[in-house]
Amino acid sequence: MAGTVLGVGAGVFLLALLWALVLLLCVLLSRAAGVARFSVMFVFLGALIITSVLLLFPRASESPAPEVEVKIVDALFIGRYVLLAFLTAVFLGALFLFLIYHMLEPVYAKPLRPC
Repeated sequence: MAGTVLGVGAGVFLLALLWALVLLLCVLLSRAAGVARFSVMFVFLGALIITSVLLLFPRASESPAPEVEVKIVDALFIGRYVLLAFLTAVFLGALFLFLIYHMLEPVYAKPLRPC
């Protein structure tokens, strides 16, 4: 579905923009004095007509076009497993050396009295 944001098309954003502008105009014109104050009704009716036209005459069909299945291919498959094998060998070697030189290091008893 090309041209959609969050699963909705451009028409929803167009309607939201239209009604946000109508709300702003209605607030601004409600502060006006005289005949301009009554033009709020015409702005509201104009937005209502535009909304009904946009809703009654949609451009696209109701059923979406079938999507083409995208086949995902991992081109670096072998390289990743070679790197994983190398890192596993380094980790196991480092673990072996850690156990030999740090954990299994003998601790000799100190004599209680010097000789």
